[in-house]
Amino acid sequence: MTHSGKSVLDKAGIPKHLAWGYLGILIFMMGDGVEQGWLSPYLLGRGLTIQQSASLFTVYGITIAISSWFSGVLAEGYGPKKTMLAGILLYILGTIGFVGYGMPELHFPVMLITYAIRGFGYPLFAYSFLVWITYRSPQQKLGTAVGWFWFVFTGGLNVFGAYYSSWAIEHLGYLNTLWSSIFWVVLGAFFALVLNTDKFKAGEGTVSKSEELAKGLTIMREEPKVLLGGIVRIINTTAQFAFPVFLPTYMAAHGFSTTAWLQIWGTIFTANIAFNLIFGFVGDGFGWKNTVMWFGGVGCALTTLLFYYSPVLFGGSFWLVMLSGVLWGALLAGYVPLSALVPSLVKKDKGAAMAVLNLGAGLAVFVGPAIVGIFIGTVGNEGVVWILASLYFISALLTKYISLPDNAKTAHSLKKVPDIILKSE
Repeated sequence: MTHSGKSVLDKAGIPKHLAWGYLGILIFMMGDGVEQGWLSPYLLGRGLTIQQSASLFTVYGITIAISSWFSGVLAEGYGPKKTMLAGILLYILGTIGFVGYGMPELHFPVMLITYAIRGFGYPLFAYSFLVWITYRSPQQKLGTAVGWFWFVFTGGLNVFGAYYSSWAIEHLGYLNTLWSSIFWVVLGAFFALVLNTDKFKAGEGTVSKSEELAKGLTIMREEPKVLLGGIVRIINTTAQFAFPVFLPTYMAAHGFSTTAWLQIWGTIFTANIAFNLIFGFVGDGFGWKNTVMWFGGVGCALTTLLFYYSPVLFGGSFWLVMLSGVLWGALLAGYVPLSALVPSLVKKDKGAAMAVLNLGAGLAVFVGPAIVGIFIGTVGNEGVVWILASLYFISALLTKYISLPDNAKTAHSLKKVPDIILKSE
């Protein structure tokens, strides 16, 4: 393809020079997602309590939150490739400890420590690449470029991961399925770090590395809208990480097997990845804030309740329960333009702004299971779902106050946009 014409990838909104990285994220996240849909019910079946299971995922979420915040500022200070390499090394070390030493005898302290180490892995890998996209994508296509990121991220984590594990646990067994994740994350890293040859000049300017790290916190004081964006990002996927802790057993009580649940969960996020792209385009046209507020916040609040009550409303119909879940998964993608909106609030320090969003994404992995662990004993499954739905309504209200200068719909609709995006070489 000559420089005089746009490639198919460029026309689709994928920066051509980052294409191998997108593929690498898809494969890496598939490996990371092999246990998401079944680990909690598997551990409960082997004798752990639901509080212990929630505690395991909560500790895992804490390290993901820490790692998510570091990913933005480390990627900007040291470069995405070095940060992504650190992520894959921590992932492999954590997996070896968790599967090799913790899982066989259910040694709970070992499981907590090693699963926590494993949690440092994917945010450093995936969210560092998101910073890369933010800097190296054309401003007028930024919403679509981040939409593609969430397409491959969610497609790997929740779709390919779920469908692969539904096959693997029957043919390989539970522990070998977890071991196989190492193969997939290494393969993903090969595409993202070896075949992807795009250059990112890190650490330019006079800001020291320690000041760069501090920026990830101080930017929330300097630009409160970035803080609001981080809170909205937490709420975005809180239910996504809360549901797998208690919904499999809830669905089982209504006649759904583990395999059926995995098929529902995988189909939900098949729809989600498609709508990640759709809402990337919708956001660029309808407005980033409007899309997040109405489709994401209000839409998810209503469909969270619909999904939970669907087994009762529809008499345990597999297809109608799946359809209810698909509606929730589709509207979950309404938050995609947030990854374009928040970094566009600042003229510089985009890595720091992305660090806040990444922290929010990581905290959701912690907050979701924590809500289940804290409240399920007193308010039950139904109460937990109403808490999650209420949070979505709150996110819609908060988004109302996250606006660009002159209340512009997108950054490229502003009269003057600073030329901060590096051009592709």
